[in-house]
Amino acid sequence: MTSETYTNPVLNADWSDPDVVRVGDDFYLTASSFGRAPGLPLLHSRDLVHWTLIGHALERLEPAAEFRSPRHDCGVWAPSLRHHDDRFWIFWGDPDQGIFQVNAPQIRGPWSRPHLVKEGKGLIDPCPLWDDETGEAYLVHAWAKSRAGVKNRLTGHRMHPEGTAVLDEGKVIVDGDRIPGWFTLEGPKLYRHDGWFWILAPAGGVETGWQGAFRARDFFGPYEERIVLEQKDTEVNGPHQGGWVRTRSGEDWFLHFQQRGAYGRVVHLQPMRWGASGSAAGWPVIGDEGAPVLEHRRPDLPAGPPAAPATDDDFPGGRFGRQWSWTANPHDGLATQHSADGLRLTCVRTADAHDLRRLPSVLTQRLPGLPSAVEVELELHSEEPGARAGLAVLGDAFGWIGLQRGTDGAVHLVHRFAEAVAERERDAAHPRLAPRGRARLRIEIGTGARCRFAYDTGDGLRYSGPVFAATPWRWVGALLGLFALAPPGTGYAGAAAFGEFRISPLRPL
Repeated sequence: MTSETYTNPVLNADWSDPDVVRVGDDFYLTASSFGRAPGLPLLHSRDLVHWTLIGHALERLEPAAEFRSPRHDCGVWAPSLRHHDDRFWIFWGDPDQGIFQVNAPQIRGPWSRPHLVKEGKGLIDPCPLWDDETGEAYLVHAWAKSRAGVKNRLTGHRMHPEGTAVLDEGKVIVDGDRIPGWFTLEGPKLYRHDGWFWILAPAGGVETGWQGAFRARDFFGPYEERIVLEQKDTEVNGPHQGGWVRTRSGEDWFLHFQQRGAYGRVVHLQPMRWGASGSAAGWPVIGDEGAPVLEHRRPDLPAGPPAAPATDDDFPGGRFGRQWSWTANPHDGLATQHSADGLRLTCVRTADAHDLRRLPSVLTQRLPGLPSAVEVELELHSEEPGARAGLAVLGDAFGWIGLQRGTDGAVHLVHRFAEAVAERERDAAHPRLAPRGRARLRIEIGTGARCRFAYDTGDGLRYSGPVFAATPWRWVGALLGLFALAPPGTGYAGAAAFGEFRISPLRPL
């Protein structure tokens, strides 16, 4: 990479199902957040290469009671971000409830509460369009077979101009079953360009699929289709599902994801143009003649300073940064305490301390996409036997290292894990005394998301247990997590203090 080029991915972590919009000289991006809260992350860029996380549009998921406990693969699926009538709009599908939207006068809010636009099971990946040429408003969405019994089709509606409801029963406007070789058609993004209605939508599944383009003179069809981005002979598997954006000077770009196992869905930036002649005339041409690029000339935009979504945190005033989300809606049991010495998490009493996957009280952020060392300071302030706190890698399988108060009154350094099929954790190494009740915890994440756990209780860094291979959830990449727990009972169970959370580059294992 040189000062005139950029290298993909431009967001090397799990920013799943990205969509993008330009307002003036600013670009904004949102992504799926599934069952975590806050949800609907909001990212900002001036050059399409360097992005920062500036907030979230969804404080908690609705209905709140449904997301009081973790539902890791549910919630916010594949949002669409638009700017219309001097407001920002985000539509998303909850596969168990229907299509929601929130809106705000400014990207930083205040955002409205979620409004249910269309109720139903299996309604996913919605995208609105306000057609300036006709004054009509439209909505397109896909289907999740796990809830609706059907997939591989896109349904279109006329929509109320205020984005509050659909105005008809809907019509299947693209049926993937009628296109030879196409399957799992989903993730549509709807546009108007050059007198055509355009739907950019992926198919073929997240691991091996492709990006399609559809066009019609009328919103309800008929549509013709074309594959406009696919892996070909590159290393970028399944390049698809994202959004088209045009710069003020007229350059076209496409942001999409690539599925990378435990790392989740990382985001690539592809050049895009509209074909001028031959078979490509009038169609989008993405990447290098339809193949994804790994390095390319930067967009013709003022180059900004190097930037990326925050990961490190000193927890000033006892508050955590916006890169963190809970594994469910926050409630009284997830209390943090303001302090001058880092983040203090209350030890939440629970009967599920043996399985971190069941707990709403894990504070998480995305696994870094490059080999990295994750470190945090921990001190356990609890006299409750069985109280524990630690640093975790959380997915279908999980592993963690931390401190636990023993029945003998001493604090022990413990390292535990659970396989994907296990219902409870077990020791990955023999517990050791932590005489001062504090430790520096470390996880080294190497190639293939292989993790080595380590600790320092005052006599130098020591490695613990075997290498642990991080795993994703069904649709979500693995997460880093901080937690503090205590056995069931009554009364205050103490707290854990976390400080100086750091993620730094690591040479591959």
